[in-house]
Amino acid sequence: MHKALPVAAALVVCALAAVPTQAATIATKGTGWKLTTQLGVTSLSPGRQYTITFATSAMKTRYTPYLTAAVSQARAVGLKLAIGGVEAVNPAKCGPVGHIQYTEIYRPLGRPGFSQGMPCPHPPKGVGTGGIVAIDSEYWDGTWPMPAYKLRNTLVHEPLHALGLDHPNLDLDKDGKAADHECVANPSGETPVMCSPHGGYRTGTAMGRLTGFDLDGLKALLANARAQGIK
Repeated sequence: MHKALPVAAALVVCALAAVPTQAATIATKGTGWKLTTQLGVTSLSPGRQYTITFATSAMKTRYTPYLTAAVSQARAVGLKLAIGGVEAVNPAKCGPVGHIQYTEIYRPLGRPGFSQGMPCPHPPKGVGTGGIVAIDSEYWDGTWPMPAYKLRNTLVHEPLHALGLDHPNLDLDKDGKAADHECVANPSGETPVMCSPHGGYRTGTAMGRLTGFDLDGLKALLANARAQGIK
């Protein structure tokens, strides 16, 4: 799910930057993807290195196998994304520029089973500078068991939030509400990993990989930067 972390609320209040002036050149949503415009993120720098880091070495060991395939896919579409090392993580504030910081918190949204990712809000010119991922620690202590596909897809869903992708849910049935699971699907029936909740591939080695919809969202973030002359 994507809501501002309570501990990061001050960041949102204190940094109300405007959407880039070349708004006409910016695409903020498309088929199966949507950007986190409410937090002022409209692009990712094609030249900036983005690195996933972890609060402890145990977390790096735990999460790296789940993230490797998705990181490779992101790199293939031009995003300079890598899995890095260990550093101190304070969920109340953003870390170094370009870092997607992974940590574990008991019920970061106050609800069992819900994790969270968010970008650093309102970066200059809308260019994402990193973010925070807080995984519900209940996944690992046996109190909130999850099917493999839900776990794998959740662990890549949250860092995509930190990079600037939002839930692309739509009001497909025209009842006036974009409901849970209400997202476009590919010919095989898969919804975007960013579909809320529990989108993405459900079987085999595809679990935890990005769909074409999610990759189109990353491409849009990079294209928006290029449209503004940002390298």
